[in-house]
Amino acid sequence: MYLYNLKLWNFRKYGSNGDLDLDKPDLDICFNKGLNLVIGENDSGKTGIIDAIKIVLKTSSYDWIRIVDNDFYKSSDELRIELKFRGLSEEEAKNFVEFLSREEFSDEFEPILNVIYRVYKKDGKILPSDVRAGSDKIGKVLPAEAREFLKVTYLKPLRDVQSELIPKRNSRLSQIFQGHEAFKGVDEHLLLKIYESFNKSIRLYFEGKDNNGKTLIPDQNGKILKNNIDKTIKGFFNKDSESIIDTTKAEIKKILESLELSLNGINNPGLGSLNRLFMASELIHLNKQDWTGLRLGLIEEIEAHLHPQVQLKVIKNLIKQKNTQLILTSHSPNLASKVPLENQIICRNNFAYALSSKFTNLDKRNYVFLEKFLDVTKSNLLFAKGLILVEGWSEELIIPVIADKIGYNLVDNEVSIINVGNLGFSNYYKIFSRKDNRKMGIHISVITDCDMPAYQEDINNSKKVYTKINNDIYKLNCQEAVIQKQNNYEEPAKLFIAKEWTLEWCLMKSIVIGETFRRITKNVHNKSNWTDFENQLAEKLLKKSLKKSEIAFRLATAIEKNDISINLNQLESDDTMKHIVEAIIYASK
Repeated sequence: MYLYNLKLWNFRKYGSNGDLDLDKPDLDICFNKGLNLVIGENDSGKTGIIDAIKIVLKTSSYDWIRIVDNDFYKSSDELRIELKFRGLSEEEAKNFVEFLSREEFSDEFEPILNVIYRVYKKDGKILPSDVRAGSDKIGKVLPAEAREFLKVTYLKPLRDVQSELIPKRNSRLSQIFQGHEAFKGVDEHLLLKIYESFNKSIRLYFEGKDNNGKTLIPDQNGKILKNNIDKTIKGFFNKDSESIIDTTKAEIKKILESLELSLNGINNPGLGSLNRLFMASELIHLNKQDWTGLRLGLIEEIEAHLHPQVQLKVIKNLIKQKNTQLILTSHSPNLASKVPLENQIICRNNFAYALSSKFTNLDKRNYVFLEKFLDVTKSNLLFAKGLILVEGWSEELIIPVIADKIGYNLVDNEVSIINVGNLGFSNYYKIFSRKDNRKMGIHISVITDCDMPAYQEDINNSKKVYTKINNDIYKLNCQEAVIQKQNNYEEPAKLFIAKEWTLEWCLMKSIVIGETFRRITKNVHNKSNWTDFENQLAEKLLKKSLKKSEIAFRLATAIEKNDISINLNQLESDDTMKHIVEAIIYASK
């Protein structure tokens, strides 16, 4: 069985004004059977999702969890949480027989467990509530015995893994081991005999004897210590009184509480190693045999204490887990770049959006493409408030410095600029395009060129020559290209297209940047003949020999160092550059 769906009403930031409408949950999110990576910026609601689950189901480590005032949305007096479970085997279903219903999935009916938790406030006090389950909207009280089969494994953010792994009363390690078949329900265990033998050795040491009852030579210090204690005891009690010094009584629970988990060959392991060790022990608990309940692990900030390469190693192994459902939260683009997009959920705009094919307008080819090309840098788009998608390095270098000079710093506005490398904008912006047409609250600017050459290459006497196309024909070609490209784009992307050939052609003709662009281009290609700059630039563009990235870097540096005076009013009136300004402003809204 696995958690298939979570619905929330008036819980934390997932709420709405007015009466609670059961047909319109404030959050409705579906989970995958295996790994689920919940990502998003700070305060986007990731922890709210985790907390809603564990408040209802409770944890196997018996964390103290209860509803408090801050769990209610604004001034609401009622909140509701619904959890739907599917994929129940016969052994699992028998734990909830009277609470099950049936629903149709892919033309087949299967048993479903719907768990309901409603909490009310009256006169400022939070009223006690029961966890209920059933097919109707109220359900029946779910008994404690059944709830035991729904407890989850939970790892806190910035967890104190060192404290969790050391020997102590009710240590997490002892709880995990007690639930394992190696110790569960065992009255006579080999460890009890070993422990009793050890205990006997302790008692004999303080009597000055070895395990065979012979005198310990030369160590009689234990006996001397016990004799000193006995002298005092005889004075406090009577002359026949004496002490017994041994360890605690041999009980499996106490033995397990005395155990410590560490790494062989590593002294004083750091927090990163201990975190991995702790997660490994929790996975043992989730994968225990002969368990007919839920196997769900909740891990907040999976990247805690782990450097990037270790993060990848951990997530690679978690993806391989079978028969175990994991819901992880993360801020890490590193992890987002490696977890398949189908397994990710974005929290933003007071909602959560699953990125599986059931919900996005990405097709199978898009998913294959993104799994290959969505690297760490491009994964920033999953966390950004705005996006600017560009075709190449030149735009990626120049646009951020222009944005800064006109008062729209991309970092301050949490806008990511993504260089798609001429590999198709739709592969990226369709991540945010939903089958239910729900807006994800992100502005996506796509900056591209019309790609209509202003010159053409001809052969004259076996020699290549470059001739300017009639200006009216060139303008008409550009206009037609703009219209055709605009027809290829859809929500949520907004296209900002240059009305000229390429970015470099626009820079050359810019009334603001043109002079500096021409000077830098001549310096980069200092062996070329620049008598006719336009013709020479066209030739290099057609030959694909223009050193675009180097020119763009030098131009960006010049802008950044104020070698060019740029302001918003100047660029807005610059016909060749205003599309870039409009794209920056739109993405920064």
